[in-house]
Parts: sequence; C-alpha cells; structure tokens
Amino acid sequence: MRNILEIQKQLLPDLTDVLKKRYTILHQIMLSDVIGRRTLAASLHMTERVLRAETDLLKAQGLIEIESIGMRVSEAGRELLEQLEPIAKELFGLSLLEDQIRQAYNLRKVIVVPGDSDTSPMTKRELGRAGAKALLSVMGDEDIVAVTGGTTIADVAEHLTTPSGGSMKGGWFVPARGGLGESLEMQANSIVSKMARNVGAQYRLLHVPDLLSQEAYESLVQDHMIQEIVETIRKSRIIIHGIGNAMAMAKRRRLDPDTVAEIQAEGAVAESFGYYFNEKGVVVHRMLTIGLRLEDIMRTEIVLGIAGGASKAAAIQAVLRFGQEDILVTDEAAAEIIVRNF
Repeated sequence: MRNILEIQKQLLPDLTDVLKKRYTILHQIMLSDVIGRRTLAASLHMTERVLRAETDLLKAQGLIEIESIGMRVSEAGRELLEQLEPIAKELFGLSLLEDQIRQAYNLRKVIVVPGDSDTSPMTKRELGRAGAKALLSVMGDEDIVAVTGGTTIADVAEHLTTPSGGSMKGGWFVPARGGLGESLEMQANSIVSKMARNVGAQYRLLHVPDLLSQEAYESLVQDHMIQEIVETIRKSRIIIHGIGNAMAMAKRRRLDPDTVAEIQAEGAVAESFGYYFNEKGVVVHRMLTIGLRLEDIMRTEIVLGIAGGASKAAAIQAVLRFGQEDILVTDEAAAEIIVRNF
C-alpha cells in the first residue's frame, strides 16, 4: 500500500491532495455527529463556498445526509471511513510516527490520530474514539480492567460500545484508585460505571478520597470491604489510564505549597496512576492513595495509555521512558514532539 501511495504522489499529486481534503471533511462530520456547514468551514479553515462544493459531491455519492439541523455521515460514509483509515494514516504520515514511537519504546501498538487535542475538540474526541477501539481490541469477556479518572478517559467511556450491541457480562471495570474529589464526570468511579453499562459488563466502586493522611490511610486499609475491592483491582489484566502534566495535576489536586515545591524540585514532569515521574521516567514522588501500586502496574499484562496535545508531549515521553506501557494512543502534535526528542 505504501508503494502505491508513493507512486500516486509522484504521478498524481493533485489527486492525493483531493483525497486528503475529502477524507478530512467526511471524518470531521462523523466526529461531530451533526454539524452545520458554517461551523465545519470555520473548524477546517475553509470558505463556505469551497466546502459547499465538496459536501454536495459527498451527498451525491451517498456518503453524507444533509438535513435542516446540519450534516451527518451516512452508513455508507462510515463504512468508507473505516476502509480508508489505514490509507489516511499513510497519507498524513501518521503510520511513520506510529512505527517510530513503537520501535523506540518497544511497545505492542501505537495509534496516532490527526491534529492537536490542545486546540481541537474534534481531535480530543477522536482520541477518545481511538482509545475505546484500542481497549475493545484487547479486552476479553472475563477480563478485569482498572480505570483512572480524567477528561481523556471520560471521552473513551463516551465512545465505548461493543460491536453489534453485544455484551461483556463476564468482564469487570474497577477504579484504579480513589477519586480526585473533583467534578463527578471526571472521577474514576463515574467513568467505570459508564464503561460497564456501555458494554454490559460488571463494576465495583472504590469510595475513598484520592489523597489521604497517613492516619486515614492506615485506618481504611484495615477495612474488610476496602480490602476486598483493592484485591480485585490488583487482579486487573488491563489498566487504561491518562497522563497529566505534573504541575497541572498538583494544582488540580490542590496540593499544599510545600508538596508542590518538593515535586517541582524533584524535576517531575508527568503524573499517572498517582505517581510523579521526571523526564527520564523515574518515579520521584508518590501520593498516599488506595488502589494500584507500582508493583501491580509492573506485572499487569496490558497497560494502555491515552493522552494527546503538544502541551503533554514531555509528560507522555516521561511515562514511556518509565517502560511499563504496552499500547499508546496519542495525537499527531504530541507524537511529532516525542519523535523529535528521542
């Protein structure tokens, strides 16, 4: 396929540009569910006149439906996008980024979606869709999946549905650790229950704060119910997690100034699973929390990290250098920086 595309680029460069443009338009409409022409033109930095000509052609081909409320992708359009995905990755240079990162960090799989999650809500949504697809590709009916909180993993939950409405009633979703104490939809407990409902699986919740004093921690770990849930969490075959900037996460957790200064002095650039990593991937600080421990992460069969945006590239790279990731789902902006900084 790569050779054919290279020949096409040399002989028919205009055709390649047209294919990229039409794929991008169709893909953006799919991610939006329903979108008006003016909104789509603005998001693609395209004039309405040019976009109208393209969408009229897509409609004539039966790939989109145009209604009073906006445009939506038809079933034929969705099937075509699915078939075009590997070709599009070659066209946009994403396959090369995936191969470079996978080989550099010895990963099982890398998925790079086009765009920058920092500036495009569409890219962030696509990150969630790709993350859901990656999870379903490795999850079996009897698996236990540990899930962290955060907006990116919440986006994954939105897109998690089994093919043909099937059910994974033997599977379990569990929170990787206690909640952050922030907005409900971003907490691991909420995400776990949504993921389980979406695929017909079972779930357990962990009703403890994310940050604990030594006294509270020692008291809670003695609780029989907490022990039982934590035992289930530590049996997880899959961990799905987000990756955050160290200082941004410290702020979100409302850590005291002394702790923030300590984390900064230790050179932390990334946070994941309640652990803070420096740029070399070394754990320099850990929060006192109930749930997954470092040794649990190291023996988990599949660790699936999902994060994107140019602003998170250094954090993603630090977690990759930690060396426990198996699958990475990221975006083009982060991937390009990661490759430049090998």
